[in-house]
Amino acid sequence: MTIPYEPVVFDYKINIHLILEYLAFFIAFRYYLFLRKQTKDTIPNSNRLSIILGAALGAFLGSRVIGFLENPIYPTDISSFITVLNTKTIMGGLFGGLLGVELAKKIIGEKQSSGDLFVFPIIVGIFIGRIGCFLSGINEFTYGKVTNLFVGMDLGDGLKRHPIALYELLFLISLFAFLWKTKLKNIKNGLLFKYFMISYFSFRFCIEFLKPNTFYILGLSSIQILCLICYLYYYKTILNLFKNAR
Repeated sequence: MTIPYEPVVFDYKINIHLILEYLAFFIAFRYYLFLRKQTKDTIPNSNRLSIILGAALGAFLGSRVIGFLENPIYPTDISSFITVLNTKTIMGGLFGGLLGVELAKKIIGEKQSSGDLFVFPIIVGIFIGRIGCFLSGINEFTYGKVTNLFVGMDLGDGLKRHPIALYELLFLISLFAFLWKTKLKNIKNGLLFKYFMISYFSFRFCIEFLKPNTFYILGLSSIQILCLICYLYYYKTILNLFKNAR
């Protein structure tokens, strides 16, 4: 198998990343429904639906805004304009979804934390999506810088690059196991999602240095700047983590 992996079925080239992206949404949502059945959800169905809609709208907008800033392409024709609309990133989706949820909860007057049920479905969804990113090679902006290390792989341009997507797959497996173990400790409602966001954004902050990014302020990419904003959003939780670690 060569990368980018582009299977041909009935003389039609299959976009494997797009298929896995849709599969990620489907499986993640089904997993969410399964977990909700296994858990006593104290949030009413109507409010939960509003929260999901808020998350979806926020994720849609956030993913595209940050996706454009990560790899800015200025449209000059219809084709490039469509490319800009389709450019997205999970980081913007996560933070945009977070803001969308908070706005929806404020509108409907819901006070309870609502993110914990989404944690493991989100991880599973990202995992499946990242497989698609890896198989897409340099066709997706998830490849790393050129490297002489033994981990370097040819992702489609004949150069040995950091396989960023594979690094993330390994991290997601570890994160899933860590958060599952943390969940069994019956921690306070809402903390699991905060731990997920802090952990994942910390990983992405570090891994961005291995990507051929556009760096804006203080040598940081748009994703890394978003990570710092996330840290500010969760600064109380981060401070408590440091206090408890002493």
